[in-house]
Amino acid sequence: MAYEEDLANRVREVIGGERGLSEKRMFGGLAMLLHGNMAVVVRGRGGLMVRVEPEEYDELLEEPGAEEMHMRGKAMRGWITVAPSAFDKDADLRRWVDRGMAYARTLPRK
Repeated sequence: MAYEEDLANRVREVIGGERGLSEKRMFGGLAMLLHGNMAVVVRGRGGLMVRVEPEEYDELLEEPGAEEMHMRGKAMRGWITVAPSAFDKDADLRRWVDRGMAYARTLPRK
């Protein structure tokens, strides 16, 4: 399944011209990487996959539309899937994308 190009464009607008940004097709979607570290993924199944600060993980899971990310049946702590209904408004999308970008900025460049 292909990712939603409209959503990818919305994410690109949020990220803007940040230096060190690249895109890569993976996980059936489109990953946005900052200096080689994944920050946010426009999922092929719809919605987003967002990399978050591990200390904020449990708190963020309480937000509407947020769920644990699972890969091969295992929870991926530090990654949250976000349902499209949780970012209908541009401000909500910005908040989720900014979280992923903020955490990616703390990681060493690859």
